[in-house]
Amino acid sequence: MILKPDYNVVSLFDINYNELGQNGVKIFLFDLDSTVMPSKSGKYPDNVLSLFESLSKSFKIAIISNNKNKNYIEKVQAISNFPVIGSANKPSPKVMKEFITSLEIKPQETVVVGDRPLTDILAGKLLGAKTVLVDSITKDIENKPTRFVRKLERLTIRK
Repeated sequence: MILKPDYNVVSLFDINYNELGQNGVKIFLFDLDSTVMPSKSGKYPDNVLSLFESLSKSFKIAIISNNKNKNYIEKVQAISNFPVIGSANKPSPKVMKEFITSLEIKPQETVVVGDRPLTDILAGKLLGAKTVLVDSITKDIENKPTRFVRKLERLTIRK
């Protein structure tokens, strides 16, 4: 099933980055809002910054977001030591493909990490990358309508 992620974990910290690296992964493309920072906050939690610092020793990393707010993307870029790309139009893999191609990285050497099956995971699958679905970083404080939509979306990935 094209919406089914290769890995479905609770958080960024449950991903086995070392194993993926041993299997040829060179780059991690992370979604932004609700994946690596609270939505529209423009601030990484300290534990995510530590994770990125650690990962950057062995892998390339980048943020690929559908967010079209140029000022917001620039604000996030200013606090990031890696590329932050907005207006990605996921699930289209075009922006991700252009980015990894510019780095001479193949799709099969790429992992797409996100919190949405219908955008992040589908884009990764269409790219030909490995995919990891994580829960929203703020799942415990999201409003009821958002939690309901997320629950419905995850029904699409069940066997």
